Amino acid sequence: MDALPFASWFDAFDPARLYEAGTGLAALIIALAAITLITHRIALPALVAFAKRSSIGWDDILVDQKVLDRLKNLPSVLAIQLGVTWVPHLPTGLTEALRLTCLCLAVVMIARSTSALLSTFNEIHRRYSVNRDRPIKGYLQVIQVLVYCVAGILIVSFILDRSPLILLSGLGAMTAVIMLVFRDSLLSLVAGIQLTQNDLIRVGDWIEMPQFNADGDVTDIALNVVTVQNWDRTITVIPTHKFLEHSFKNWRGMQLSGGRRIMRSIHLDLSTVRYLTDDEIEDLRQIRVLRPYIDQKLHDISQHNAHDLPEEFAAHPVNQRRLTNLGTLRAYIGLFLRQHKNIHQDMTLMVRQLEPDAHGVPLQIYTFTNTTVWAEYEAIQGDIFDHLLATLPRFGLRAYQRPSGHDITRGALTLASPDPSRKPAASRDPADAPL
Repeated sequence: MDALPFASWFDAFDPARLYEAGTGLAALIIALAAITLITHRIALPALVAFAKRSSIGWDDILVDQKVLDRLKNLPSVLAIQLGVTWVPHLPTGLTEALRLTCLCLAVVMIARSTSALLSTFNEIHRRYSVNRDRPIKGYLQVIQVLVYCVAGILIVSFILDRSPLILLSGLGAMTAVIMLVFRDSLLSLVAGIQLTQNDLIRVGDWIEMPQFNADGDVTDIALNVVTVQNWDRTITVIPTHKFLEHSFKNWRGMQLSGGRRIMRSIHLDLSTVRYLTDDEIEDLRQIRVLRPYIDQKLHDISQHNAHDLPEEFAAHPVNQRRLTNLGTLRAYIGLFLRQHKNIHQDMTLMVRQLEPDAHGVPLQIYTFTNTTVWAEYEAIQGDIFDHLLATLPRFGLRAYQRPSGHDITRGALTLASPDPSRKPAASRDPADAPL
């Protein structure tokens, strides 16, 4: 069909030409409306209904990610791009502008649909439990960025009417600018590859990163950021490359082991550490888990004192072996934990005495619970130390505690109250005082 330049179209105004052009445009609009009706009202709903009815799961994901929805206008755009050349007597500038606009729109639609298709691949990959530990979202996001970059280059080449290769050759001079603009993305890409390949972090891991106030579960690993949901339900977003620049703690090993560590000390008052009397030993023998230990210890002590100690030193109590309340308590705690149903018996279990300091002598419990659930772990730990603190007086021991206001007040009242057993001091005449 003959096309005229836009300025000459008015000069060569002819009712016949106008009629032909109007008829052609009307036919194009009718065809466009038919194509739009078929794609929007018939084809797309039929495909969506088929995907919902099928037993295959990936086609539902295609629908959810709107891959087809982003392509529904493509037939209409291509129809305009091709059909406008068949409309007679349209100005050349208008025809080329319409064709160029439709071509650019088609590139954008294809790019958006390709991006949605990549998101579909990620969702399919994520739904398989075997792949949850190996996220590919970061890699797919890199491909999405490349897709949009290619689309942008194509659009610019269409507008400038130049080959895309010419534009690509000019990108070499823009390398510094590109590195500056995509610095974080490039660093995060490299970091994401190392984190994934070395299995340093997975979705669902409990991590601690105090530098960013992060303490919770990893919910997403993307190209640029790692999303952490903290225990207070707040969200912390950390740049991926920061995981290679800063240290972080991953609790996955604890969760996989099936046990969580208890490492807590009871500080005992040094003034209460002493030898046990015979009556106290007999009383402690009534504790079921302690009786075998005490009987064995008494036998060993009697053998040592009777046979291994020279007779000339046997009478001095310091030379004799005797049971102490602190040593007996340490043995009791170990035996108590050994028969505790919530303590992991296949992991390290010990009760050790640490170096005494200004807060007394620390008696540390180092063991593991047989659960990693936070609430259950805290309950088990609390029950154990509740029992031990309540048991200390049976061993003649007292937990160290800094004096509180109540203790100071009670001490002051004790000093201020008169002691009826004390006799008042005899008054002295100042004259009798020595010179």
